[in-house]
Amino acid sequence: MTSNKLSRAIHLAMPFAIAVYSGGVLAQTSNDSSSTSSSTSSDSAKQSNAKNLGAVVVTGSLVSRVDTETASPVTVLDRTQITASGAQTLGDLVQSLPGISGAATNPTVNNGGGAGASTISLRGLGSQRTLILVDGHRIANNDVNSIPANMVERVEVDKVGASTIYGSDAIGGVVNFILRKDFTGLELNTDYGISSKHDGGRDGDQITFGKAWKRGHIVVGLDYNKQREISTANRSFSKNAMYLSSGSSYAAGSSRTPTGYIALNDANKAAYGCSAVTAGSSGYHCYTSKDGYNYQAHNLIMTPQRRENAFILGTFDLTNNIQLYADIYHNRTSSSSSIAAAPFDAQSDGITIPSTNQYNTFGQEFGPDGYEFRSRWTGLGNRVSEYDTSTDQDILGIKGAFGDSSWTWDANFDYGHYVQKSTVHGLLDNNALQTALDDNTDGLDLFDQTSASTVAWMKAHQSVPHTTTNYSSSQWQGSATGELWDMEGGAAELAAGVLYRHEHENYSASANAITQAGSDYTCGVSSSYCSTPLGGGFDVREAYAQLFLPLLSQDSPIGAFNMTIGDRESSYSSVGKPNNSATVQFEWRPIKDVLLRGTVAQVFRAPTISDLYQGATASAPIFNDPCIGYSGSGHSNACAGVPTGWTGSGLSQTTSIITGSKAAGVNLKPEQGESLDFGAVYSPSWLPGFSTSLDWWKYSLNNTITQISAQTVVNTCYQDNASPYCNFIHRYTSGPSAGTINYVETPTVNLGHLLTEGVDWNIGYIFPHSRFGDFRLNVDTTYTQKYNIDPNPGGAGDVVLKLAGSYTNSYGNFSHLRSRATLDWKRGNWSAQWTTRMIGPVHVGFADTAYGYSADGVYSGVVLKYGSRVYHALSLSYAVPAIKTTFSLGVDNLFDKQPPMMYMNNTLNSDTDVSTYDVVGRYYWARANIKFW
Repeated sequence: MTSNKLSRAIHLAMPFAIAVYSGGVLAQTSNDSSSTSSSTSSDSAKQSNAKNLGAVVVTGSLVSRVDTETASPVTVLDRTQITASGAQTLGDLVQSLPGISGAATNPTVNNGGGAGASTISLRGLGSQRTLILVDGHRIANNDVNSIPANMVERVEVDKVGASTIYGSDAIGGVVNFILRKDFTGLELNTDYGISSKHDGGRDGDQITFGKAWKRGHIVVGLDYNKQREISTANRSFSKNAMYLSSGSSYAAGSSRTPTGYIALNDANKAAYGCSAVTAGSSGYHCYTSKDGYNYQAHNLIMTPQRRENAFILGTFDLTNNIQLYADIYHNRTSSSSSIAAAPFDAQSDGITIPSTNQYNTFGQEFGPDGYEFRSRWTGLGNRVSEYDTSTDQDILGIKGAFGDSSWTWDANFDYGHYVQKSTVHGLLDNNALQTALDDNTDGLDLFDQTSASTVAWMKAHQSVPHTTTNYSSSQWQGSATGELWDMEGGAAELAAGVLYRHEHENYSASANAITQAGSDYTCGVSSSYCSTPLGGGFDVREAYAQLFLPLLSQDSPIGAFNMTIGDRESSYSSVGKPNNSATVQFEWRPIKDVLLRGTVAQVFRAPTISDLYQGATASAPIFNDPCIGYSGSGHSNACAGVPTGWTGSGLSQTTSIITGSKAAGVNLKPEQGESLDFGAVYSPSWLPGFSTSLDWWKYSLNNTITQISAQTVVNTCYQDNASPYCNFIHRYTSGPSAGTINYVETPTVNLGHLLTEGVDWNIGYIFPHSRFGDFRLNVDTTYTQKYNIDPNPGGAGDVVLKLAGSYTNSYGNFSHLRSRATLDWKRGNWSAQWTTRMIGPVHVGFADTAYGYSADGVYSGVVLKYGSRVYHALSLSYAVPAIKTTFSLGVDNLFDKQPPMMYMNNTLNSDTDVSTYDVVGRYYWARANIKFW
């Protein structure tokens, strides 16, 4: 929806609202004018008293409301639920909500992760389209694990587009962490956990102190927690690299093996009777899949991490009407990933093994201008990437009231800063390697990784690259809100404000990791760790307003009717033309027990700092080449240099060069689209404690800003020979390796169109008190009906990817159905919680070969179907008032449900989708909470 369309909708809505308001007043006046006046006066007084007593700003709104249900569907996780879940960090808990899907990261993401972060992907739209807030303020680092759990009172999740309310990035909605500002006393928590396989141990301690006095309040806290690693070798589903190829599943691995994958010239092919050989116990033999290196046995299924947090929350009353406030917290996360020994590919690493090398008995050259030679530096041990991330968030403000009026104001400064340093061990100095190969150095035999002299030489020539990301955000904001005039349903209220924000990021790398000028992304170490330093920043200026109109009271002929209209003007220096986002919401209560609600919102996302200024880094994603078996006609750009009948290179991965848009010369446009939500809430007066809601939602986005995948680049070019993405594909077009992909550029681009829609259903019931105790039930369910991506709208061979109900490594998991149910019980000093989480069926691969996704590494159109996964968790607590202590025990994944086997040719970690399924297994935890006063 364009700005003009929604603007016209607002102009149309206003007369309608006035007509409804006027009609309701006239209808009541004609019936009994005197009773109307009295009733209206009484209602206004009640509204005013209620507002003074209990009005708060809820997530998804800027005005103060006393209503618990509004036009925005908000899911709340309170302090009790946070504690009963046993979650040591907030990421595990929030990621379990049914409205979250796709491919958000978490600590079980080892390959491609390791920083210990957990991000949130509402509606499967990606973490970049979910805005993370703390007390309504933006934060610098969207890793929710960096927010200390002991400083959070509750979590509010607004699952509707909120660009008008909060600005860019709030397309899928917002997750707002509300702080424990009213906590008083001294509280200590200590926590321990371990899996049923006796690994993955964790421990943590938290201390929270709160003190109130006549003119202020302060809360101070410290939090330390540590999570230990779990090896993939310790789980049956992940200990082998399993592949599905040519209709058969088998344990295989990487052709980058310590015994070598050695491609042969014609003379050697005739001598050995095959195209490639590898070393064995009795010399060289023809390479088969059975010779692959099982890298899975050396990876992690849980990355180790350690966190230290500290926070201060405070308020101080300068006068009766003016208050200073501060929210300050610091987090430091030390974490790491561990991946099998570094692979070596002479071609992509830019290393030439001369035909004259004394250990080269094949008499042929290997490298960029020769034949393929692949190996693995097992003598250096695993590649260990260490991350040190520091996050600081400082929110300082002053707020007050305008005399005795309903109007309040707020002015604040929000500063966020994080620095992430990474160091990689287990890599070789490529410059020293090339010199040694050219000089025929004795003892360096790349054809024999078991040689003690070779291992000794490698250990003496290790190279350790370093990278640093430094990001900061400074924001000044001023706002005011208050009542304008009385209406039948209460007082109209306006909230308005302005803000200015500056963001800056700088990415730097050590000299050994910087891409060499004029090279195909090679540097002083393995090409997977080459980088290009880059940095930049932009400014944001915004003005916004929201008007709440309580048009009709419950006593009108059609019941209560409220309308909310919002608008935000955003100007980003990075994209030029300002953007306008508008929202219209309504709430209608035809009777007190029923609320009908709706939201029509424009959504907007400007390119982030990383979208624009991320420097070039390499990756090795899963990849299926559509040019295998090339017929020789058509697809000339996607299959440039590929010979007719080409059988492929034997690789299930490729080299991907990830960059921001600036490095690739791509001019990004902002994302724009609309979010719709229409629903009903039923809270029957005849059944106190019961409530249910049903909401239909839809998101439509154009010009989606996406880190394009290598698979999407090649598939799109294959379907459309004129696609601009064809320029991102770099194959060897001549020589022995003609047809093999050298690397694929995967910059951040405007990918195309995205459409997703579905239904949310919630049931909540607080049971009547009984002799068995107090019970509370809550069931949240999300059904995703559609998730369609059109990566190349209007292009030749355009294919709309209908991903609902599927998993792909490029986009993530979009099972149709997800649900989470919790049953809470309390009786005396005892309390318990049972949680059930269900992830519906999914399929891998598509029968439509135009999609370019097959579950089989060779055969096209293969589809694998997987059933639902249901996880249960149980916790039990007992309070001992005499010592002010509560003891808790819990079990996660109670029945040790294993994840589905999806095969490594379809995934990147652990043979399954680690972003969605539980890969740890049954896990026990214990906690003690001590309150000193």
